[in-house]
Amino acid sequence: MQQPISWYPGHMAKAKRLLTDQLKRIDAVIEICDARLPLSSRNPELDSLVRGKPRVLLLNKMDLARPEATQAWLQHFEAQGQSCLAIEMGKRRQGILKAVVALTEASLARSLRKGITRPARAMVLGVPNVGKSTLINYLAGRSAFKVQDRPGVTRAPQWINASPSLQLLDTPGLLWPKLDDPVAARRLSYIAAVRDEVVDVYHLALALLDELMVIAPQGVLERYKLQDEALRGQALLEAICKNRGFLLRGGQMDLERGATCVLDEFRAGLLGRITLEMPHDQG
Repeated sequence: MQQPISWYPGHMAKAKRLLTDQLKRIDAVIEICDARLPLSSRNPELDSLVRGKPRVLLLNKMDLARPEATQAWLQHFEAQGQSCLAIEMGKRRQGILKAVVALTEASLARSLRKGITRPARAMVLGVPNVGKSTLINYLAGRSAFKVQDRPGVTRAPQWINASPSLQLLDTPGLLWPKLDDPVAARRLSYIAAVRDEVVDVYHLALALLDELMVIAPQGVLERYKLQDEALRGQALLEAICKNRGFLLRGGQMDLERGATCVLDEFRAGLLGRITLEMPHDQG
């Protein structure tokens, strides 16, 4: 994880061009980020990409983040004039729809003055694996898209009717061409916004455990039935492998399997409610 991660597949570059083409057809943008990483999981290129379209920011997976931290982030974004909501998938459907429709009123009024009656149109944007397709499935009340816990499943922009008055454009997850900030790159990898196949899973898990043992050690200790709060690095991962029985022939610890287990269980929220960054982290 020492070198900047560069993961910008050809389909992302193509998708970015397609999104630019679709901008003239939309009234508003729904941006989704991960409530555990409200800073790192926002694409810094988005402001220029959407060119001032009305936008609502959804902090998804709030059930996996610390409630007081999520509230601090909401206050931070609202102080910047950003419309935002914290959501747990499967809840607040009407609140989300209401927020989106409110953003589209001015655009729809202009169309109405021209004698055009049509549903509002919103584009759903975010980095990979923050829940864009899952949100659309929920708002539409059906399984319109294939949803998987890995980036790169949605490839082409797709329109879907979320309600009689709202159409949503699902889009591929977009990273920026070079992740120069090693902390942001690492944290995006924690949530699988960057595929495990292009990172060192062993060192990624060690880095995650080091962060967790500083900000939320109890979840790790309880999950893996550990007593020693001073454990760090490979010694901690070995203790986790021992607890889970992850052994290779000859009795050596299967560190790769242990690393994958730690990442999977963090992503599933099994290590507790965790927020890895706060507004003051921006300096």
